[in-house]
Amino acid sequence: MTTYPLTFPSVSVVKSKFALNVATTSNTSPFTGEQQVYFFGGQWWTGEVTFKPSTRAEISAVQAFLAKLKGQYGTFLYGDPDALAGGFMGAGGTILVNGASQTGNTLTVDGMSLSTTVAKAGDYFQLGTGVNARLYMFTEDLVSDGAGAGTATFEPNLRASPNDNDQLDITDPVGAFRLSENTSEWMSNYSSTYDVTISFREAL
Repeated sequence: MTTYPLTFPSVSVVKSKFALNVATTSNTSPFTGEQQVYFFGGQWWTGEVTFKPSTRAEISAVQAFLAKLKGQYGTFLYGDPDALAGGFMGAGGTILVNGASQTGNTLTVDGMSLSTTVAKAGDYFQLGTGVNARLYMFTEDLVSDGAGAGTATFEPNLRASPNDNDQLDITDPVGAFRLSENTSEWMSNYSSTYDVTISFREAL
């Protein structure tokens, strides 16, 4: 029996697109041009990746991965490729949630190196594991004070309140995703070189 979320295949990605979608709407007056904009709270990640042109033997892991997902049914773990494997811009290190029941788009944190820019605006972090893994992006630099504490500011808003001392993973941050479509396909040319592109969205 297949257990979800799946691990993303290790075939190289040559092109990727990541996006944060926001549930907003606006009304524009035809007389004054003034706008009313409404934010409904919904935010979710979407993406698209193209794997490197590969032989049948190389791409077989991707084909098996797509088959096991059963279209939009299954889930997998993934993050922005440029931010994986230590792709943070700050000093890095340990970041722990300081206090339970926090909500919104800020977290009081501690456990960091003293007086250091631990993460930069644009860095990602992960909270939760498995199907509950959620991906976030710092929107302001996270700078620790002389006691190793600080405030993390990020988007999207927290999906759920983390526990006290939960760790913000910035080394290999991933979230849980599912395919955007129920059809998985691949193409090959006269030299049996395969091209595969997949689109996905956050599994909420």
